[in-house]
Order: sequence, then C-alpha cells, then structure tokens
Amino acid sequence: MTSPIPQPSADHPNTAGGVDASSVTVGYGQRTIIRDLSATFPAGKITTIVGPNGCGKSTLLRAMSGLLNLDTGTVSVDGQNISDMKRKDVARILGMLPQSPVAPEGLLVSDLVARGRHPHQAWFRQWSSTDEDAVFEALKQTGSADLASRTLDELSGGQRQRAWISMVLAQNTDILFLDEPTTYLDLATSVDILELVDSLRQKLGRTVVMVLHDLNLAVRYSDYLVVMKEGQVIASGAPADIITAELLQQAFDLRARVIEDPETGDPLIVPLRMKRPGFSSSLS
Repeated sequence: MTSPIPQPSADHPNTAGGVDASSVTVGYGQRTIIRDLSATFPAGKITTIVGPNGCGKSTLLRAMSGLLNLDTGTVSVDGQNISDMKRKDVARILGMLPQSPVAPEGLLVSDLVARGRHPHQAWFRQWSSTDEDAVFEALKQTGSADLASRTLDELSGGQRQRAWISMVLAQNTDILFLDEPTTYLDLATSVDILELVDSLRQKLGRTVVMVLHDLNLAVRYSDYLVVMKEGQVIASGAPADIITAELLQQAFDLRARVIEDPETGDPLIVPLRMKRPGFSSSLS
C-alpha cells in the first residue's frame, strides 16, 4: 500500500513549494498591521519569523495562509497566487497550525488528526482507506501512534502539540505554517518539538514557516530567519549572516553579545544586564 505521506527519494524527490509575499499590506478593520512587506520563504527549508511583540508576525502567517484577506499585494506558492485559489485548494498545499489551538472537550487524538483530512473530502468522496492511512502515518511520523485512543484533555503539553502537528501532517501538504509551536512549553519540551519539526523537514521534505519568540532556539532550528519590526521586514537570511548585536538593538531594543555556540557553531545571543536608574543590585 502506498503511503499517503510521500518520502523524498531519488524516485520521489522533494516537491515542497516555496512561498513568496510581495508588497503585502494587511490589517484588521481600519488598523493596518503590515504595510508593503515582501519576503521569500525557500522551498524545503525551515524559515522562522522573529520580532518584538505586536510587530505582525502572526498576522503575516495568517495572511500568507489565506486566513486574512490582503489589502494589497500577493502571496504565491511556486508562482501561483493563493488569492486566485479556492480555500479548500489552498488547504491542500498549505497546512496552518495556529497559536494555542482549542479542541472540543473529550476529543480523541485520532479524531483530532482525522480533521486534517477535511480538505480532501467532498460530497462524492467521503472517508476512505486513504484517509485512514494518512491519519495513521501522521501519528507515526510524530511518535504519537500510542496516543490515538486517548483524549486530548489528558495529554501533557508536549503530547498535545505532537497531536496537533499530526493533524496538520494528515493534510498531506507540502508547506507547514506553525504559529509559536512552543508556546506554554518548558525548555526541554520546546527542544523536543523543534527537533520533531526539523526531522519532519528532513524526512518528508516539507517547507516549514514558523513564528518563535526564543531567539536562540530560532537560530538553532532555522535555515533562514525573517526579522520583523513594526510591520516591516528589517533583515532576512541565514542566521549566521544576519544575527549581530546591532540587529538585536535595532529590532528588539536589546543590548546583547553575539558569540559562537560551542555546540553548533551557530550565533548564540547573550543578553546584557540592564542598568536601571536609581536601582542598586547590592544587598548590603
């Protein structure tokens, strides 16, 4: 039986698409959040969007997934404008996991993951063995097969996030959008989830675009970074090429040293202590 989640190989090469945002302006109601933004998210790579709170990171992800209508500009996948596509067709090529998703109480993990097959359903094509296989394969890829018969409520934070990622994988899309996938997770669990994301990118050849707040984790687990401030991209590229003390000051108003990570050789950000006027740290 052919797996519904293809593995990249010489016979079945990586076909993940790249994403391009061009001159995008978008907001909520009369409030513009992002203005005339352009950015490229390379195929088959992990690109992480970083920036201070309120700069438009999640808004950009929602706009690129088609969940928000653009005021101006275009978002394209492999040159195809998603605004010209039906919502269901977009969901067949692009899977979106929002920040802190909510599921009905008592929902089984297997039923949650099955929801990822919705874009492939139609009145003439109901649930099939292909859908069943996709759910099983998605759970297996995230190491969650043993959780299938448990409810989401009884899982740990890390287990729940694996279940949600399984749901997005079951969509069988070339592109995964993950909005803050480590929210509310401790450091060890955050690393575990990001190791999973990286392994999925390597094994399945997916294009991954995610939003993270932890800069050092973003550097370690990303091929590319897009740095935002006030609805604009102020830097983009490989972490080693763009992460500097000057950029951190510009983007985050953060005084920091950037040194070489002794484990990976990546840039390692070391924040400097802030000196507050009139405050003494002396205990004497």
